[in-house]
Amino acid sequence: MLERFVDWLLQTLLAIGYPGIVALMAMESSILPVPSELVMPPAGYWAAKGQMNFGIALLSGVVGSVVGALANYYGARLIGRPLIQRYGKYVLLSEKNLLRSERFFAEHGEISTLVGRLFPVIRHLISIPAGLHGMPLPKFIGYTAIGAAVWCAILTWIGYFLGQHEGALRTAEIHRYVTWAMLALIPLTFIGVLVYVVRRRRRNVSSV
Repeated sequence: MLERFVDWLLQTLLAIGYPGIVALMAMESSILPVPSELVMPPAGYWAAKGQMNFGIALLSGVVGSVVGALANYYGARLIGRPLIQRYGKYVLLSEKNLLRSERFFAEHGEISTLVGRLFPVIRHLISIPAGLHGMPLPKFIGYTAIGAAVWCAILTWIGYFLGQHEGALRTAEIHRYVTWAMLALIPLTFIGVLVYVVRRRRRNVSSV
């Protein structure tokens, strides 16, 4: 059943082209259940077959990711804080906790947004605190785009690789390579965050 769905998605993606990638990734980046693992690898697969351009497909994925993230960002910015101020006490989220989280995001919003785009579930939700706490829009777009570019490049390359070496695109193969990519991202992300923390501490010490 799932393989037939992937075959259908391959043909549909080829038919709708780059605007379809933008639309699907915008849905994936918001709160709609469209896995990026079923969008960008097929795009990479068609790039390997000469039916799409790798760079344009990747750019379409990044643009769609930013568009979807902006929907969450503005949704949280426009209605999120009033809802939390009114109903937060019922879920143990006080005004004090809200202010504390705002201070954290003001100091570490960039790295949080960048890293959040690399991991499932988090990438759908990280735009909400960014909008809730008023992260500057240029920074939000920039770090969102960087994180989305890394993730979309990984997925597109997986599809491209499979398109060159496999006769058909299979979900089992996609899942296997995505798992390997995630296992590689975890230590790399940990090292990156550690470097960030060390540099922040040194900067704070030198400024005293």
